[in-house]
Amino acid sequence: MVSAAYPVYWLGASFQGMAASEAVHDPSDAWSVRYGNCLEGGEGSCVPPLQIVTSPDNSFLPGAAGGAGSIRSTRIRGVSARIAQGGKTIILATGPVVVSIFATNARTAAAAALTAVPINEAGAVQAPLAPALPNTGFGHTPLPAQVPSPLRELP
Repeated sequence: MVSAAYPVYWLGASFQGMAASEAVHDPSDAWSVRYGNCLEGGEGSCVPPLQIVTSPDNSFLPGAAGGAGSIRSTRIRGVSARIAQGGKTIILATGPVVVSIFATNARTAAAAALTAVPINEAGAVQAPLAPALPNTGFGHTPLPAQVPSPLRELP
């Protein structure tokens, strides 16, 4: 997470008595930091009490295109935010990333939104977040695994 080319958000080694239990870097280049023990599932299908996902694809902001039901827009720490599932899901557009917060209750999600800071850049709890950057084009750039090897002549 520290060497990512974009800011990766987390809540520190622990948050509200829940230890950071896992950090996962997925094939889309997003980072997920999970807090607490699995409430459901287990290895490979864990549903933690709190999860912070940082996606470098800022072209997709969940709930931005109407018809999504009970999603409302607001501002948190000076940036555009989407709130869903009765406040248990908060999506923040900041700088070149989208930060998604998933919690078991709205109070924890709101506290996480005020506390999240990048692990690999300077940041302060409750400080204003950087405004969302224009679409970085990340979604149109192939991942390294999607780029075919160069063609070469057979012997």
